[in-house]
Order: sequence, then C-alpha cells, then structure tokens
Amino acid sequence: MTETVDSSLPSADIGLIKRMIPHRYPFLLIDKVVNMVADKGALGIKNVTVNEPYFEGHFPSKPIMPGVSIIESMAQTAAVLVVYSMNMTDRELSVYLLSVDNARFRQMVVPGDILYLPVSVIRGRGRIWKFSCEAKVEGKVVSSAEITAAWQLNEAGKET
Repeated sequence: MTETVDSSLPSADIGLIKRMIPHRYPFLLIDKVVNMVADKGALGIKNVTVNEPYFEGHFPSKPIMPGVSIIESMAQTAAVLVVYSMNMTDRELSVYLLSVDNARFRQMVVPGDILYLPVSVIRGRGRIWKFSCEAKVEGKVVSSAEITAAWQLNEAGKET
C-alpha cells in the first residue's frame, strides 16, 4: 500500500470507522481508512494535532506522539481492514492485538504531521491475521512493525 489515495477503492470515514471498531475518544487514533482491498491491504490516515491528550504529558515542552500510539494507529487500521474483508460492519466484531514484532521507530511524530498508515496482509486465515505495517510522514517511514491480531464476535453481534 502506498500513501497515494485511490478514490476508486473503498474507504471508511470516521462515521464508518466507528461502526467497524469499538474505539472511541480519546483512544480512537485514526481519522480515515482509504484504498481498502479485502484480504490485501489498506491505508489509514491520522491527522496529528496538538489537542491529543497524550501531548499534555509526552512532553509538555516538546510534544511527541508516543510510539505505542503509533503502533495502536497501525493496529486500528488493520482492524478496520479485517472488518471490511469479512463484511462484518455493524456486527460487534472486536479485533484484539496479539503481538507486535520487529517494531522500529525512526523519526519523531509531532503535531501538524499527517500520519499515513499502510497495512498489508501477510496472512489472513480464520481468526488470526498478521500484517506488515508502516507509519509515514511526508513519504518517509517513521515507524514499522509486524502486527498479529485475532477477531471475535461480541455477544451482541452473534449470529442467531
């Protein structure tokens, strides 16, 4: 996945994202997901603003987006892709993080940056999915990781 937006491919705005994953403020860390190709990949977008709650303490004189928040942004993009791939919107599906491997942080992410989050499916069978993920700012990779996640239908989303 590249950071070029292809408007011919499906996308999810914030309203649709909220129908796909259970995260809410202050822990919903993506604003849009574009270029969704089922079972293949997607591109998450996060507009980093000084109003993020973690900047108050990380760090007051030089705000830097925490690495764990960058990883979570990647994971949320991957979760949206799982829900899209399985056609499970509005079904109370939760995607849980199982592991983060080979995480690397190469550059600080600061207020004003636009974080592009390309995720690609390495393996997507059954309940366990594995992704290759990056975070980019202005075309430069600022972070990367392999993320493994599992999905589960919540009680309310169970088929009857």
